[in-house]
Amino acid sequence: MTRIVVVGAGQAGTSLVARMRGRGFEGGITLIGEEPVPPYQRPPLSKAYLLGEWPAERLYLRPEAYYGEQDIELLTGIRVMSIDPDTRTVIVDGDRLAYDELVLATGARPRDLPSGIGGGLDGVYPVRTLGDVDSMAQEFQAGARVLVIGGGYIGLEVAAVAVKRGLAVTVVEMTDRILQRVAAPQTSEAIRGLHRTRGVDVREGVGVAGLTGQGRVDGACLSDGSRIEVDFVIVGIGILPDIALADAAGLDIDNGIRTDSFGRTSVPGIWAAGDCASFPFEGRRIRLESVQNAIDQAEAVADNITGAEAPYQPVPWFWSDQYDLKLQIAGLNTGYSDVVTRREPGTDALRESHWYFCPDGRLLAVDAMNDPRAYMVAKRLIEAGKTPDPAVVADPSSNLKAMLR
Repeated sequence: MTRIVVVGAGQAGTSLVARMRGRGFEGGITLIGEEPVPPYQRPPLSKAYLLGEWPAERLYLRPEAYYGEQDIELLTGIRVMSIDPDTRTVIVDGDRLAYDELVLATGARPRDLPSGIGGGLDGVYPVRTLGDVDSMAQEFQAGARVLVIGGGYIGLEVAAVAVKRGLAVTVVEMTDRILQRVAAPQTSEAIRGLHRTRGVDVREGVGVAGLTGQGRVDGACLSDGSRIEVDFVIVGIGILPDIALADAAGLDIDNGIRTDSFGRTSVPGIWAAGDCASFPFEGRRIRLESVQNAIDQAEAVADNITGAEAPYQPVPWFWSDQYDLKLQIAGLNTGYSDVVTRREPGTDALRESHWYFCPDGRLLAVDAMNDPRAYMVAKRLIEAGKTPDPAVVADPSSNLKAMLR
């Protein structure tokens, strides 16, 4: 093995090449990124960076000098046009770049608002890249009216930043409640209340029938027949795995680039990691959209490329920051039947956790709001395959750490 080529210079791609060098791999490494900047963190884009608290350089995953020091060829602003698995080459700007092992860390792309309902108007912004956030930054002027389409974590984080910047914010979510796809009604209720107390107009069960404006957006007609005037719009309606290269090259696709538990795709010599990859997990196939998965899965793939033969077995965890709320999530709540709420006494601030149990009584996941102790205890329980007594969980006088014994 002499050359590794990694397509995608996000969290997964950067973690993988760092791990390869850390394991003593001495062959050639090329990391190719489509954006014209060094690899950077995405989560702070919709928080600290959008607030103006972080400069762009603080987003960088590694100092720019790191790649040269580690003999990693970093190619930025480069789009890979195609993959030729037969000759083990990728086509870049008309040239062929040979690989011995290829890793696809292409991540995900935002779902676009259809142009037929105004998605192509000026003043309509997605939230995925540094360029996206730089483009919308000029709009964040006190008093401006912003419509956020989508009540998922990204939309709600951006809404919180907009409020802090003095904007008038409306959030519309076409499903029955915000966070419906990822959280229990109890978590949705708590976060909805948080936003409404900050002045956000949260509208649930309401979609966008069409945006209005001549060239630039100036309003939105909603599915309930109402119309609101806006100065700009932010679209946060989810992401899709970026599978175009893999699909064109004949790799198996299944809610992302299909891999085995080691990170191998259906084509020899090609691996995948991060938001673009689906993999087997507890008897089903999943794809995780999180920073921690991008890091852990990429490092697992790096280990397996260098001979570890160790299956990837994650304990998923996530987080979201909104206003003074720190939401920490451990586990996956898919298939839950019961939710137990624990509220910590002695504070007026939002501090509670929601514990998800499946029909057989097993603990699946927890949403911990401003409660790091509940998060850490639940995470350790899930990792150990242990389940606490729900009655003990609900009792705020019970000792959380005692559950670990």
